[in-house]
Amino acid sequence: MATETSPRPRSATPSTIPQKRPMNLDDEQHIPAVSSPLNPDAPPSRARKAPAREQREKKESLKKREAKGVDTTRSSTPDAQPNTKRSKKVEKPPDVVRPVRYYTKPPSQSDFDAPRPPVFNPVLTKANRDFNECFEHISNKKSFRYTNCIADPAFLSSRWFRQTDAEPFEPRFSFQEASSHILFDSTGRSITTEKGFRMARANVCAREGRWYYECKILSGVKPPAHETSLAPQSASSTDGGHVRLGWARREANLDTPVGFDAYSYGLRDVSGQKIHLSRPKDFVPSNESFCEGDVIGLELTLPSLALHRKVVEGSYNKAVDVSDDLDPHPAAEASDFVRDRVPIRYKGVVYFEQFEYSSSKDLEDLMNPAPSLSNAAVAAKDAAATAPPNPNHPSVALRTLPFSSIKIYKNGKLLGTPFTDLFAFLPPASKAATQQGARDGLDDGMLGYFPAISVFRGGAAEINFGPEFWCPPSGLATRVGDDGQDADDYDMNGSAVALAPKDPKTQRQHSQGKNSRLRGMGERYVEQIAEDIVYDLIDEVDFWMLDAMENPDAAGTDGASTQKAQSAFTATGMETVEGLTQLGGGGGEIKEIVQEEE
Repeated sequence: MATETSPRPRSATPSTIPQKRPMNLDDEQHIPAVSSPLNPDAPPSRARKAPAREQREKKESLKKREAKGVDTTRSSTPDAQPNTKRSKKVEKPPDVVRPVRYYTKPPSQSDFDAPRPPVFNPVLTKANRDFNECFEHISNKKSFRYTNCIADPAFLSSRWFRQTDAEPFEPRFSFQEASSHILFDSTGRSITTEKGFRMARANVCAREGRWYYECKILSGVKPPAHETSLAPQSASSTDGGHVRLGWARREANLDTPVGFDAYSYGLRDVSGQKIHLSRPKDFVPSNESFCEGDVIGLELTLPSLALHRKVVEGSYNKAVDVSDDLDPHPAAEASDFVRDRVPIRYKGVVYFEQFEYSSSKDLEDLMNPAPSLSNAAVAAKDAAATAPPNPNHPSVALRTLPFSSIKIYKNGKLLGTPFTDLFAFLPPASKAATQQGARDGLDDGMLGYFPAISVFRGGAAEINFGPEFWCPPSGLATRVGDDGQDADDYDMNGSAVALAPKDPKTQRQHSQGKNSRLRGMGERYVEQIAEDIVYDLIDEVDFWMLDAMENPDAAGTDGASTQKAQSAFTATGMETVEGLTQLGGGGGEIKEIVQEEE
């Protein structure tokens, strides 16, 4: 009899089928991962991402650690403690740009005397003036600039010398900033020459604001009344020479006429043409010449130095910088002047010698009528580099100043604005000469546009920097208020100066601030003297602080040095020199230089 057995209990059926991995759409449709001729439309397989690699700490090389003085011995275990005796790098404070100080021996007795004026040798008489050749003075040449200096016992840390000037003490032509063939009158305000075009610059320059000076033509193109009806007025029909006048920078060549290169802007006496880069263009509508007896007024407008720095630093934005900002807030930081000067002797007189600024290749290339490169090479160059001069040009030397212009007046009547957007002159737009010891990027305080006149074969001219102008334009301020402040501006007739209308070319509205009003260059001469005095004092205090930090004992906390300085200051004669010798007479002798007469 068969035994009945109970059925084996069945395990519960899972509700879901276990999967090895999730299926995607490609697996469900069985599409191959790699395309083939039978499956040309197969999508590419998804590349599997590699796992993220752990970032390791980058260690310095053995040489760098040895250079820093770090212990380079390897530790036996990774948990070794670091060496606590490692040298720590001390951060130095930023270097302050200051003038180079040259150590020389104490000055001689004659160095305390005021510099003597140049010696005049009479050569010719023209326009009721005696013109002389200058002797016994040094000239700026061979990439060097010279200024008068004098020994002063109050300037001990500056090695006793400070800046000064020679007679006559007034705004005039500079005897150093003139060609050797220029003849001067006794006042230094009139010039002529018997040679070809030669230039002379003034001893005062404009850096910002609105400035004006006048030039009277003493000998040049004859007025129409002196010409016959059969001989029309022309340059060839005159025997009085020629005159060109304008504004020039320090880099302009003194043996060329004004307007010869990119560093000067000039006007020709013939047909009143404007000239720049040796390219004359018509300016006066009637082509009227500037003749003998005419008074030509030249007004220069330059933006503020703050805007000027934006241009040379590359931060100028036309959409944002819509004003020249000639009268900024009084708390604005002033520019710093750095003058690398060394005292030298020339014919017994002591001068400051410093490196002159040199011409730029980019500006020299503008004078070439055709580029030196082939057409293909020019086309291949960057279009921005070949763009015309503008405030944002890639080359700093080719950047121009917005709101800058030159206006011309003839006998008090405005003729027009021949030049706008003048070239920038602050470093690095102006560079020092490529000589050993010269430093780029420094402003010595005398960078700017100078009144400049060039004369040709008998041409003669006289300049007037005010305040008594011959033919002043309306709106020219010639005096200040009774309290000595610039509260009220007056013209030559005593009337209050009204707000000038907006210039249609420069599109700027003049305000009533100090720098925005039109002033004579004679006022700028007074400001320039004040700047020289201030920065002489700043250099003296700066060098004194350096001496105190380097040698506190020598600085004299007990007042010993102060007493010595006071005794040297009050002494006279050879006692003064002896007192200075006691204060430390180390250093070399002042160099004596020789210049060849041309």
